[in-house]
Amino acid sequence: MIKFVYQNSPLGTGDAVLRCKRLIKSKHFLMLLPDDIIINSNCSSAMLKMHSQYKSSVIASKKVKSNDVSRWGIFKLKKFNKNNFWINDVVEKPSIKSAPSNYAVIGRYILPYKIFDILKNQKPTQNGEIHITDAIKKLIYKKEKFIGHVFAGTYLDCGTMKGYINSTIKISKI
Repeated sequence: MIKFVYQNSPLGTGDAVLRCKRLIKSKHFLMLLPDDIIINSNCSSAMLKMHSQYKSSVIASKKVKSNDVSRWGIFKLKKFNKNNFWINDVVEKPSIKSAPSNYAVIGRYILPYKIFDILKNQKPTQNGEIHITDAIKKLIYKKEKFIGHVFAGTYLDCGTMKGYINSTIKISKI
């Protein structure tokens, strides 16, 4: 069953997640952002396996060009195997100079229910949004375990007009 929850105005991903609280009945939940598409591999399934194995929250990640880090949430990390790392911090849209790595947050998350308590008390940023990355950062600082998973498959970025057009062309050929 699919249920929809609406934001009357764009107040950030954290606000959107908070609006879903009454629908979540488990200790963790899977969140997928619609403008990040991954084809040719089931990223969510791989993340669920990681979650089950390590009893940890999991966030999809990919290495991005150093010049592009300011478009993304970027991880500070400690690698533990080829495709996975422990997340020590996350910085929302850092400058090239201040980016702790070039591993970016991609819109697939397995988050703990306790994130709702953080979001409920979180103050909006200067642009009026509640960022999910700020809540994740607080959980990391409280010693909640988060794994970054570098997924297999092809990433299609629909977050820009050029990316959306290119993604539409690519999907039309499948």
